[in-house]
Amino acid sequence: MTRENIRTPDGGTLELFTTGANLASGGSGVVVVPPSMVTAADYTKFAQKLSAALGRPVHTFNRRGRGSSSPQPEDYTLDVDIRDLDTVMKHTSSTDVFGHSFGGAVALHAARTLPVERLAVYDPAVSVNQSVKADWIGEYEAAVAAGDDDRALAVIQRGLEAPGPLSSRMPLSMMTLANKLTAGTSEGKQQRELMRTGVREIKAIIAADMPAEPFLALPLETLIVVGEKSPAYFGVACGQIHDVLSGSSYTILPGYGHDGVIKAPDKLVKELSDFYSG
Repeated sequence: MTRENIRTPDGGTLELFTTGANLASGGSGVVVVPPSMVTAADYTKFAQKLSAALGRPVHTFNRRGRGSSSPQPEDYTLDVDIRDLDTVMKHTSSTDVFGHSFGGAVALHAARTLPVERLAVYDPAVSVNQSVKADWIGEYEAAVAAGDDDRALAVIQRGLEAPGPLSSRMPLSMMTLANKLTAGTSEGKQQRELMRTGVREIKAIIAADMPAEPFLALPLETLIVVGEKSPAYFGVACGQIHDVLSGSSYTILPGYGHDGVIKAPDKLVKELSDFYSG
């Protein structure tokens, strides 16, 4: 794996990781757009397995506010990530894109205007006809104002059903306690570091809500994958996009939830490698 910092047209910096850089002769690579609350490092296993299956490079980058990439601007909108994806695609000469969760939302919106040839998404957190709601943000902001990051994180987790669909029915006090117990772990620290950028991104998703019809501008070859055990709201938007996009493929990954990409099961890697191989 290679690592480099690349410059964006607005003077920013993006930290880019390339797996299988020696496979450049096999064709252009696949750009992976990661979600909120994680970093490119969480996709190392996935990138390695996909690159090996394809025989092509896989490029994963830290979006703004992560790693050595530039901070996320206070006036952040989805356009920031769309422009950054354009920069990464040009730098790597890649036209195939994969997006997971929030990264899937970025990829879906970006592929309406960028020269994406093949687009695949897993549980994209895109809002179609108000499919994504976040009426918990006020409670989150109150917890942040009170300096209670453990409770604030619990509000996010419950609102997004992050640990799983059952989490929406767990007492907030129990989730807050669990966060206190994991605060010293690497995952706990990362979630606290990224939760403010994550909530800003959720607000951007809601602000970019639209009907399904504009997604007709997506590439004809679009693969939509939803985890069998993922929260139901991911499938709501995906179903609407699939209904209007006649050339798209819609599949369920059996046995896996929202973190299916990070676990990189062979079934998912094979489906994606078959798709990107045409």
